[in-house]
Order: sequence, then C-alpha cells, then structure tokens
Amino acid sequence: MGQFLIIAEKPDQAAKLAAPFSSTKKAGYFEVKPNTYFPDGALITWAIGHLCELKAPEEYNPSWKKWTLEALPIIPDRFEYKVTKLKYKQFNIIKALVNRTDIQEIIIGGDAGREGELIIRTILKLCRANKPMKRLWISSLTENAVKNGFANLLPEEKTRNIYYEALSRSCADWLIGINTSRLYTVLLKQKGVKDVFSIGRVQTPTLALIVKREHEIANFKPEPFWEIEAEFNFEGKILKAKWHKENNSRVLEERQAIAIANFCMNKQVEITSIKEETKEFAPPLLFNLSTLQATANKAFKISPQHTLDILQKLYLKGLVSYPRSDSQFLTNEEAKTLPNILENLSKIDQYKNLLPPPVKSILTNKRFVNPQKVTDHHAIIITEQLPNLSKLSPEEFKIYDLVVRQVIAAHYNNAIYSYTTIHSLVEKRAEFISKGKMQIEEGWRKVIFHANADKDELLPLLRENEQGIVTKAKERKSETQPPNRYSEGNLITLMKTAGKHLEDTELEKVLSKTEGLGTEATRAGIIGTLKDRQYIEIKRNQVFATTKGMLLIEALGESILTSPSMTAKWEQRLSEIGEGTASPNVFMEQVKKLSYKLITDANEREKEWAFNQSEVEKITANNPYNKKYNREKTVVGKCMLCDGSIIDHGTFYGCSNYKTANCKFSVSKKILRKTITQPNIKKLLATGETALIKGFKKGAKTFDAHLIWDNNAQKVTFKFDK
Repeated sequence: MGQFLIIAEKPDQAAKLAAPFSSTKKAGYFEVKPNTYFPDGALITWAIGHLCELKAPEEYNPSWKKWTLEALPIIPDRFEYKVTKLKYKQFNIIKALVNRTDIQEIIIGGDAGREGELIIRTILKLCRANKPMKRLWISSLTENAVKNGFANLLPEEKTRNIYYEALSRSCADWLIGINTSRLYTVLLKQKGVKDVFSIGRVQTPTLALIVKREHEIANFKPEPFWEIEAEFNFEGKILKAKWHKENNSRVLEERQAIAIANFCMNKQVEITSIKEETKEFAPPLLFNLSTLQATANKAFKISPQHTLDILQKLYLKGLVSYPRSDSQFLTNEEAKTLPNILENLSKIDQYKNLLPPPVKSILTNKRFVNPQKVTDHHAIIITEQLPNLSKLSPEEFKIYDLVVRQVIAAHYNNAIYSYTTIHSLVEKRAEFISKGKMQIEEGWRKVIFHANADKDELLPLLRENEQGIVTKAKERKSETQPPNRYSEGNLITLMKTAGKHLEDTELEKVLSKTEGLGTEATRAGIIGTLKDRQYIEIKRNQVFATTKGMLLIEALGESILTSPSMTAKWEQRLSEIGEGTASPNVFMEQVKKLSYKLITDANEREKEWAFNQSEVEKITANNPYNKKYNREKTVVGKCMLCDGSIIDHGTFYGCSNYKTANCKFSVSKKILRKTITQPNIKKLLATGETALIKGFKKGAKTFDAHLIWDNNAQKVTFKFDK
C-alpha cells in the first residue's frame, strides 16, 4: 500500500498533526509508525509559511529590472514561482520525501483556507509531484480533530478551485502592484519626489480612507453651542433635566441661552408625560477574526497583527479553533460539542462562578447556529483541550479569556433594562427632558464586562401633571468636535465594512458578500504594510496619515485604485473562482486590461499635479534610501566570504563586492527588533562572534544571545550562553 506523506504549513502544525500517533522526529520531518489511520505509516513534513514566491520582473526579462515608463505594463507570458532564497534547505527535504518510492499518496495539510492551499500546492508543483493527493481539512488542532480529519480526508479535487482562487489572487496582485508602484514612483520622481511608492489593491484604498479622515480633521472648524441644564424640586424629589426644542438641545447664541436659563429660574414646572420602555439585549455574536481584533484593540490596546499572532499560538496549542475565520456562526456539529467543553471549563477557577450557564445548549438558537452562514470555517471558539493557565503569557490569557467569555455569554439569557423618559414644561413654554435607566436582569453582562456598560441612572418616582419649582438653571458652553482618528481596531472594522455607503446596488450586493477591503487573514497585515511603507504612523493607538501617504492619495485622485469598489468586485470574482463558477483565465485577462487602463489614466492625471514643494522636500529628506546615499559610507571590517569591505549601508551591512564579484554577504542592521551596532558587527567580522546582545524580541518573548557567523549555512545565527 505504501506510506502517506503529509505536508503541513508550519513546523508547529506538523508537530500537532504527529502528536496523536507514535512518531520519531527526523531532520525536517516526523516518521509516524503504522497505525489504524496509516497502516504502513506516514511521514509528516512542513513548509515554513510561504516557501515559494513569484519571480521578480527581471527574472522573466532582464530589461524589466530598470524602472522606466517605457517598460510598462510588465506582463509575463506565464507566471512562475521560485523557492524563497533562505528556505531552500526545507524545500529540498520536502522534494526528497515527495520523490521517495515508498510514498504512495500525498496529503495536503496546510491551513484550511486559500493561502494554505496555495502554499502546499505550489511546493508540490515545483517538486513536480505526480502522485495521488488528498486534502486534510480541519478547524482545530486538538487530538480528536486531527484524528477525525485523517479519518475523513477530502478528495484533492474538492479544494482544487480554492487553489485556483489563491493563485489568481496572487498573480493579479503582483500584476497591479508591480505596474502601478513603478508607474507612480517614476512619475512622482519626475516631479521631484524621490522615494519609492508601493501601491496595492487593498492597501491603497485603506490608505485613502485614513487620508480622508486626516483631511476631515484638518478642515474641521469648531463651532460653539450652549445647552441649558436645570434642576427641579417636586416636594423634595430632585429631577435633573435638559432644555430642548423639537429634540434639539443646542442653542447657537450665548445671549439666547442665558435668556432661557434666566426665564426658567424659580418658575413653576409640570410633568407632561412619563414613558417607560423595557429593552432586551441579546448576547453578542461569537467572534470572527475581525471582531476579535477590534475587541482586543479596544479593551487592551493590542494591535490587530499581534492579536492574530497570539491567536495563532493558541490555535497551534490546540486551545482555540482556526483563527482566520470570517464567520460568526456555528454548524450543528460544533454546537453539539459546547456543553461538554463548558463542563470541562468549569474546572478552571476563573470560570467556576459563571458555569454551568443558564442555557444548557444553543443548538436550536439561530443567532449562533446557522450552517448557511458558515463557509470554510465556523466562528472562533475554544476547544475541549483545557489550558494550563500558568503556562500562558499574560497576553495569551487575555485573548483566550475573550474567546471563552464570548462562548459562555452565548449560553446566557438576554440582559434586560428599563428606560424612563420624563418630559417637563416650565411656565407652559420651555420644554425639558430627563432620561433614566435601570437594569432589571443582568443576563449575559455577568460574563462580559463592558467599561461603557449601561449604569443605573435612577429618576425619582413622579407622576404626570405633578408640579414643582425650578431651583437651578444654567447654560453650559461646548463646541463641536472633529471626528476621532481611527484606532487600529476601528480600522479593522472600517476595512470590513468599507464601501457599504455607496449607492450602486450591484456594488452593495458585492460588498455584502465580500465584506469590504481585504479578508480576515489579510487586514492586520495590510495595516502593517502601511506602517512599513511609511504611509501611516500609530501613536497612542491612533492612526495618523504621514505626508508621504497623503501625497500619494493626492496624486492618485479619483483613481479606481483608491476606491473600495475595485477590491470588492475583485474579491467577488475570486470567490466565484473558488466556487468553480468563474474562470481564472478570464479574470486574469481582465486584470491585464486594467493594467493598461491604469497606466493611461495616470499619464493623464500627472499633467494636473501641483504638489506643495515643502511636502516634496520633506518626503525626499525622510526617505531612508536618500539618507543612505547622501551619507558617507563607513567601512566596518573585512568580508568573511571574499576580500571585500563590509560597509554600513544604513539599514544593513553589506559587501563592497556585491556588484563586481556577486558577493552575497549581508547582515540586517535590525534583527528581531534589536539594532546591531557597529561595534558588534566589527567584533563579529573580527572574531566570528558578537558580544552578548540583550533584548531580542520574538512575539511576546524576549531573549539575550550572541550573533555568530555560520560558515556552512553562510549566514548569521544565534548562540545562547549556557
């Protein structure tokens, strides 16, 4: 029968797939002993994320290396992938395993989504694998989920269209990104803006939204207004109230506000109506990635990308389900598992007072269980595997706790509040309103704490037509406020809903399905890209557009590149490719036509550009590449590969012979968020080892290490003190 070869997306994932079985760790893979799932045994290897990448333009045509308008649009006859430079070792391990004669069948074990499909199938294509394949499709990495997944492998054809979807997305993004980035960089350089401008299908309309808010804030003119606040005495019962006219409490002239306040003082007031209303609030929906990122950012100021990173760790530990989900609903199968999961959870001290919940099962509750609204993955939930909380980092516990409480809350009753509105009339002329609220049933709010949750604001017990005296009346000055800047959490939510205000009914239909800009898996990365490209800055959890970002959006104007419509329609078409109802080839032909149109439009728009010269100079001065070339280069030592000199290039240390002798020696000036100083690089070049460097950061972990030169791998690596 022969062995199976399973290819996971990451090393940790491969370890989880091997965990339920007796296995031996080898160099680059696990060897699983024969068992009921694999009678002849199996090998489990892994990629390291994106092991392969699309070739650069110059690898198709050497003349495409130089950035010129004449070369555009750059459109290869066919797109080709290559192995990423630093990942050849693992690729060769996978290739050798694929070609072993005892391997009879291959199992695609990447994340259950389009990128996981692309990563593994691209590797197999470069390995020229021609063996039968199946697909492992699971939403968590617990032992039960893994075993169940291997017992119910999908035919390879079942997910092949998702691969075509991912491949189309990758090639189309390359095509638009390469051509428009070069186009606008060259055109702007002709206007004196010496910098590199990256443009992307999702990142650019996202930047446009941020720049729009920046303009709204800059152009905002505060306007003063006054409100009249009063206190009424009804035989010792005090009622606070606010003046209004036709539901508008603002007065635009101070003189008028003072006159109203003076008129009311010591006058008779009468209760004209009392309205009481009871409102019920259902528990919040379960989390998808975007809502969890927004919640974590608001509650703990954790960035969306960091939330995703933490969630991925929890997923790899088997504690939560697949993190990159876009659904907030469950199928019946997942709902059936929750009672047992919650029973297990009651063993943890932090949740004992919340469990068992009032509702034993949500299986029949369509607010949470709706198979029609679950596509590739269900909502993010906890698994049956209980964590050792002492082994979770503080941030891991915060994210895990958010998911736990959202699941528990779904099993609680509605929160119920009573709202009271009292209308009063002073001297039968001046209208006032008072509002109060009172919690009747706590419900799910016992589980989820909201800093801004409704607090009781009790009003005195009064009756209609009751009369009293105005004891206080005072005008209070305020002024209109500009819109707030987005937080990273706001931005995630905005990207999800972008464009829904547009009137185009077809576009609304598209957006309702694709949900705005990007996908659950990509939104946090897009914000990171905007930061890396120096288009935005994050200060105090607020998003600011930089001069560079604002100038790019000014240059693009009303281009389709700044509109959510293109990416929304694009995602719709990609979704149809994944469903097998649209052709990848037709889609790519449309993208090629769009490339030509964008070039024509830009050349026309360029004639109207008139930038602020001081902004142009500021961008050029801040460009790290310009700083690099304007600075006298410092020699820090001799190259360890050739006789060249190692030069401080500003962002990295590199060999002077990289052009003449094609020397590849290079050390980044920043490694894991730690700057490598000149004294340390000099010591490395002289002795092969730096001094102990403190403060390397990988995710939430910080560590100290020496840097050493590995002659065999020809790269810098870490050495730890015993």
